[in-house]
Amino acid sequence: MKVAIYTLGCKVNQYESQAMEQELRARGHETVSFTQEADAYVINTCSVTAAGDQKSRQAVHRVRRDHPEAVVAVCGCWSQTHAAEARALGADVLSGTGDRMGFVSLLEQAVRERAAAPGQKTPLEAVDPPFERRHFEWLPAGGLEGRTRALLKVEDGCASFCSYCIIPYARGPVRSLPMGEAAVQALELKNQGYQEIVLTGIEISSWGRDLCQGTTLIDLLEAVSAAVPGVRLRLGSLEPRTITEEFCQRAALLPDLCPQFHLSLQSGCDETLRRMRRRYDTAQYLQAVELLKKTFRHPAITTDLITGFPGETEEEFQKTLAFIQTCGFARMHIFPYSQRPGTPAAEMEQVPKALRAQRAHQAADIAAAMRRTYLEECLGQTYDVLFEQPAGEEGLFLGHAPNYTEVLVKGEDLHNRILPVRVTGTDGEVLFGEWEA
Repeated sequence: MKVAIYTLGCKVNQYESQAMEQELRARGHETVSFTQEADAYVINTCSVTAAGDQKSRQAVHRVRRDHPEAVVAVCGCWSQTHAAEARALGADVLSGTGDRMGFVSLLEQAVRERAAAPGQKTPLEAVDPPFERRHFEWLPAGGLEGRTRALLKVEDGCASFCSYCIIPYARGPVRSLPMGEAAVQALELKNQGYQEIVLTGIEISSWGRDLCQGTTLIDLLEAVSAAVPGVRLRLGSLEPRTITEEFCQRAALLPDLCPQFHLSLQSGCDETLRRMRRRYDTAQYLQAVELLKKTFRHPAITTDLITGFPGETEEEFQKTLAFIQTCGFARMHIFPYSQRPGTPAAEMEQVPKALRAQRAHQAADIAAAMRRTYLEECLGQTYDVLFEQPAGEEGLFLGHAPNYTEVLVKGEDLHNRILPVRVTGTDGEVLFGEWEA
């Protein structure tokens, strides 16, 4: 059968979609673009914000309208937490965030049944209770054809229960990919030709806590690094508690670790952080930032920020603006607060939506200035750039430096090559450079 997959949301969703694509091909099926004709359309949904919910619903509507005879299969966080809504929209196959290989089998069954009886539609469902999950689900390693960077999911679930977040209810408790299996999968990716591996998960800072072996994320990182020498390693989003003196000292010894660290912030005000139920304050966060800057040469520290969280006063917001400038981030992802029904924050006093958006714009202006400052500090430096694809029609090729800044050079046929590039300029968004043959 021909299957098209549309993925919304985070890197974990991207990884799981790629794993399903690998499995479908292994079973003899063909995967096609979501814009092409297919026997089945898979929508891997997101529910981290109200916008994610809306995009998930719209995707189901669009497939139902444009391909009325095809099988519509829905999985992911939105269908886990809004199963009744997905069912009402007419999903033929309905699953959540668990048992991806079982979901592929249901998809095969639905297509067979549709072919045998074209006019009949009997929905197939497998949405399990997420809090009953106890084991990490093994998925085949591999990425999309033509990619230079692969994702390796090493953890699932979250036990933080921040007051604004619905994801723990969608993903269940922490489950970790055992260290040995992570090393084996990383080696498979290296043998497939990938030059960089991104370790990802719902909360990778909690990796290992369920294994009860005394191992932590830095142990995993060392094991994977030893298994794939010469392959660049990059970490997904981290909690500030991960960044300790020991972590930094051991991480600095890994020759292929990329010095880009995404430290989740959400707010730069202690009062707001307490309402968010975040497990740190600004002093602890700043200590983590300073440790990274002391240990690594010009690291790129990136973060997320929520503006207009319930109860956020103008004074609290101004504290946040001052704090982010103290940290000097290389890049920020800024979101107006999104109300998630069923979470404690949804019952708090809400900030008007227009004010949430206005504050997001204010923070974004500061973030853009910090971005430009960081890029200007890169001028004159030489970085080993992993090249990925042509850019535009001017003979330029795009790649990423170890600090994950985008780099453009003049050149052709540079795909999947790592070359030293001397940075000569910036436009405030990307770097420009000259590569050395």
